[in-house]
Amino acid sequence: MTQSNRPQHHRKFIAIVLSAALAVTGISAVPARADNDVGKVVAGIAVLGILGAALHRHNTRDRRHQQVTRPYQPQHPKPIPQHFRRYDLPARCVRYFPNYSHEENLVARGCLRKNYQYEASLPQQCRVTFWNGDKHRTGYRPKCLTKRGYRLITH
Repeated sequence: MTQSNRPQHHRKFIAIVLSAALAVTGISAVPARADNDVGKVVAGIAVLGILGAALHRHNTRDRRHQQVTRPYQPQHPKPIPQHFRRYDLPARCVRYFPNYSHEENLVARGCLRKNYQYEASLPQQCRVTFWNGDKHRTGYRPKCLTKRGYRLITH
């Protein structure tokens, strides 16, 4: 079982009750005499002072241990494991094909073959083949790929 580093408030309460009990007991134990009362009051104040100093020392010692400062160490991102990196597509492969659409870009299949080793495993639902007036071209719709967990990363 571990103890917390916080000062425990019940210890303060017990110390106050104990010191008050000692002060009251010392004063009321003997019938009042003028010469003895001053000594008891001074002794009670001394006991209270000793308990207060010990309690203060205990509390400040706990705070000093809590305020340990460590030198700043910048956090460097860890490299992504290979099985997750396969979902990172090169953003430089996004191209505009005017014969396909005037509004939508595609991820060029030829560029992916050169710059991405998992091109064959891309989802076929995202694959688009169109005629550019000279030959058939193939690409992948970026929105479709991102819906399936792929990201376009600039390297």
